[in-house]
Amino acid sequence: MSRPSATDIVIVGAGPYGLSVAAHLRRLGLPFRIFGSPMRSWRSNMPAGMFLKSEGCASSLSDPTGSYTLKAHCEQHGHSYGDYGVPVPLETFSHYGLTFQQRFVPDVEDTQVVALHRSSHGYELHTATGEMLVAKSVVVAVGISHFRHIPQRLAHLPPELVSHTSDHRGFGSFAGRDIMVIGGGQSALETAALAREQGASVRVFVRQPRLVWNVLPHHEPRPLAQRMRHPMTGLGAGWRLRFYANAPGTFHRLPERTRVRAVRTALGPAGAWWLKERVLGQLPVLTGHTVLSAEADGNRVRVRVKRDDGRVIDQTTEHLIAGTGYRVDLGRLPFLSDQLRGRLRLVAGAPVLSSSFEASAPDLYFLGLASAYSFGPVMRFLNGADYSARRLVGHLLARGPGAQSLTPASCDPLQKYSSAAWGEAG
Repeated sequence: MSRPSATDIVIVGAGPYGLSVAAHLRRLGLPFRIFGSPMRSWRSNMPAGMFLKSEGCASSLSDPTGSYTLKAHCEQHGHSYGDYGVPVPLETFSHYGLTFQQRFVPDVEDTQVVALHRSSHGYELHTATGEMLVAKSVVVAVGISHFRHIPQRLAHLPPELVSHTSDHRGFGSFAGRDIMVIGGGQSALETAALAREQGASVRVFVRQPRLVWNVLPHHEPRPLAQRMRHPMTGLGAGWRLRFYANAPGTFHRLPERTRVRAVRTALGPAGAWWLKERVLGQLPVLTGHTVLSAEADGNRVRVRVKRDDGRVIDQTTEHLIAGTGYRVDLGRLPFLSDQLRGRLRLVAGAPVLSSSFEASAPDLYFLGLASAYSFGPVMRFLNGADYSARRLVGHLLARGPGAQSLTPASCDPLQKYSSAAWGEAG
């Protein structure tokens, strides 16, 4: 058997969070390898014609100098851009992410990690190409694709009758067909709009008594009093959102129950301001309708629905699309060994993390959605990538031998990567 290769740090995942960490590590000269297909979820699991819900100023990856933002990319390539009030097309963001990768992380290895477990030498990983390697530290930045959620009452249906919003790159195959979309959040409502625009007959069933729509952000400077009462952030306007966006380290020190409740309730299901006119008056939206069960009935689905007046009705459709979001469950990460998974402390299916994103298994780190219960709602969005990259890389730099081999030009990075730069003590 050939001897396994060794490296200090392995990053699993090449989406916005993984690429951001890799960009910082590479700038500092810390040895690492990164595995994954760059921007795969954005290129393969989101529909063409989609727009990001995030505003432009909150949709950048993190590079060490902070210079290659989405704004800079759009200016270079002639794309329309606004910090607020200009929706970002999926195609523009995907192109930005791939350009970022080619510029800052050209050595991404486009293969998947298929096995990860703890060994006496650190972490042993196996890739789809058959390589085995050993790493001292592993950063898991797999994004959301593993965590798509289809409720149990629907999950038993065959794939020709039920799917998740993330299963579709387009909706042309539904032209002339009747489909039902379940959910009142952005993914459900935008799926419904796109499917209708591509020829499907669409109905949306929403459990909440009404739809919630985000408001159009202000384009011009606001009066000081208004800015004081409702400061703008990458997550929206208001002091609570300012806290979530700007103080993830402080959020981490809140009691666990408080953190979990905040992540589950903050920024709940809502449609983007620019989507409203493509839904209301364009297709039936039945609010106050809760799906109780669904059963196959030949080539259709019979759906039992409870209305808010207590009446139970049956509906049929040719296909159900679940816009029911994502839920972290480490049991859905196929590469994690049972041995390693058993060593991890969990909260609501997600790993319990230190203030440096480290799980209860030493030298194992989780970023993105998997870190939200530890660092707050910002980790559900692109806006959390910069804090995550700087905090984690500062931690790795401070504890690892790689700090001894930095070139003179990089010898003062600890100040830049400290929590003090975020106005936080921990």
